[in-house]
Amino acid sequence: MPPEPMPSPPPSGRKWLVVGVAVLLIAGLVVGNGVASRFASDTRLRAWTDAQAVPSVNVVQPGRVANAVSLDLPGRLEAYARAALYVRVGGYLKGWTVDIGAPVKAGQVLAEIEAPDLDQQLLQARASLASAEASEALAEVTAKRWQALTGSNAVSVQAIEEKVADYRVKQAQTKAARANVDRLQTMTGFKSIVAPFDGTVTARNTDMGALINADNGSGPPLFVIADVRRLRLYVNVPQSFVPGVRQGTKAQVTVPEYPARVFVAAVEASSQAVDPASGTTRGQLAVDNAAGELMPGAFASVRLELPRPAEVLSVPSSALLFGQDGLRIATVDASNRVVLKKVTVARDLGRVIEIASGLAAGDRVIESPPDGIAQGDQVRVIGDAPPPGRSGKS
Repeated sequence: MPPEPMPSPPPSGRKWLVVGVAVLLIAGLVVGNGVASRFASDTRLRAWTDAQAVPSVNVVQPGRVANAVSLDLPGRLEAYARAALYVRVGGYLKGWTVDIGAPVKAGQVLAEIEAPDLDQQLLQARASLASAEASEALAEVTAKRWQALTGSNAVSVQAIEEKVADYRVKQAQTKAARANVDRLQTMTGFKSIVAPFDGTVTARNTDMGALINADNGSGPPLFVIADVRRLRLYVNVPQSFVPGVRQGTKAQVTVPEYPARVFVAAVEASSQAVDPASGTTRGQLAVDNAAGELMPGAFASVRLELPRPAEVLSVPSSALLFGQDGLRIATVDASNRVVLKKVTVARDLGRVIEIASGLAAGDRVIESPPDGIAQGDQVRVIGDAPPPGRSGKS
């Protein structure tokens, strides 16, 4: 019979202590790893939240453009000399000799007016003049006769002076009657409507047999004469460009009816005053129109060649901030903090704004500032965009 195995001795207390310490160490490692993982996760979450609180912006460098080399403006052509012809006498239009578009010479008769009332007034005035002259002659003879009796004591001195005074009264009445005849004769000359200068008939507002009233310019003119051999071209120059538009400045003119043609003009005068409603100064240019191709009253596009180029900065129109402090632009400094700069605008070209002052060429401009952006705010720059392009030629 085999011998029975010996029972194993019970574990000692030291062995159990080692096992317990090992278990505690493992548990501590598990708990510590979990705590560290949670702390790291919270840190990353906090960093992500803080990062999301900083707005992200796109920045753009201000573009450099050679502005003021030329300036495009709308203009209006007008005749260099224009006369609206009204009538000074009333009557009926006897006939007219020219129509619209006809060239005329200075002094040429355009129309004749029949004025029977004026003719009768002239006849009456001449009769009154004849009567006044007869009375004056009689008063002169009488005065001389009475003066011859001076010193004879046949008549009184007072009677002689009365006859002399009556003669002088008759002289004054004759002069008045003669002046009235001269006035009516002059008015008779206005029955013929004549051209005041060489030009073209641009309007005719009457016809044969029409009743003509001497309205002194309150109604439409019978004829309008315009000298179109030279034209005046009027433009409204923005205030900031007025110093560059000097007398003699050349301009290129185009009109819709001749899209491929360019006409030459030169600045003649300036109003030297700014219209408070538009902020512009009215300028006058002269255009040679010897061929008669341009028409007064027509619209024209004017490109002024300014004498000296001046470089300005341009930014997108979305970069402008409007507030109670005026126009401002948000820029980003080296530490990615917002710096608000007050600026003045030279020209608004739609998508692009030309800045006159307040901005430096090296500034980083926020292209579309978020709402509520303030001085010193921290921002995150996504990337630098290229300088903005021009939407049109200056």
